[in-house]
Amino acid sequence: MIIEARINEYAMRQDNPHVPWTPDEIAETAARCREAGASIVHFHARKPDGSPEHSVQVYAEIIRKIRAKSDILIHPTLGWFSNDEDPIARTTCVTTLAKDPATKPDFAPIDTGTINLDAYDPATQTFSHADRVYKNRTDTLERYARDFRAAGIKPIMVCWSVGFVRRAAALIDMGLVEEPTYFLMNMTDGHWITGHPGTAAGLESLTRFLPEGRRLEWASNVVGGDLLKLTTLSAECGGHIAPGIGDYPYRELGSPSNEEVVHRAATMARQAGREVASVQDTRELLGL
Repeated sequence: MIIEARINEYAMRQDNPHVPWTPDEIAETAARCREAGASIVHFHARKPDGSPEHSVQVYAEIIRKIRAKSDILIHPTLGWFSNDEDPIARTTCVTTLAKDPATKPDFAPIDTGTINLDAYDPATQTFSHADRVYKNRTDTLERYARDFRAAGIKPIMVCWSVGFVRRAAALIDMGLVEEPTYFLMNMTDGHWITGHPGTAAGLESLTRFLPEGRRLEWASNVVGGDLLKLTTLSAECGGHIAPGIGDYPYRELGSPSNEEVVHRAATMARQAGREVASVQDTRELLGL
């Protein structure tokens, strides 16, 4: 069972002080998550005050520091929140990094659809970010797939709803995404209402539409909700898991560190009869 540690996203520290921001903090967190059982780390570059950062230089520094500390596989963001003036240009950072073997990412995400990325507060009956749209036109997705293939980077097909899964399947059918394909079932919970809910029903409604007859792997994660509640189910269904305090602070567990969350997920996977994937296992499963 692959564990992908999603260590910071754009999370701030008011709910969990362990969110890593600086290159050194990100690299040290990645190493500790590797020791706890993660074989992939997903991260967003951040400025010292926690605001988004999206320069090639900072990403290169982070990747070099991660690789100096462990062999964990690397999955950076495309930086929508900090880099959205030109969606086509979102791939520029990772494809530039790929030109140097020392900084080449192992993965990059393709969110296979467009969404309203808002949050709803039922107590006040109001939306925050009501004008925010995460736009991913289909011609842009085709461009991403071609860019990543040319750069030798494995795409992760990030699916927020059934339509995303079906569009990802179409990209595979077109020959733009190679098998074995890696799907990330990106559910949402709490105030985040965009994706399928982080429940057994929400997960099943995504996985049941995965393309048949294809070599693929899938992992679950929940933005704004407790993914650990789905770890055993994901394990029993043959899936993988992508936990981390970037998506949810786990205040009910005392606001733990990323490696503590990874350790809990690894323990639950083993209790469900699954071995935790090493880096080499992950390379083989995903065809790296």
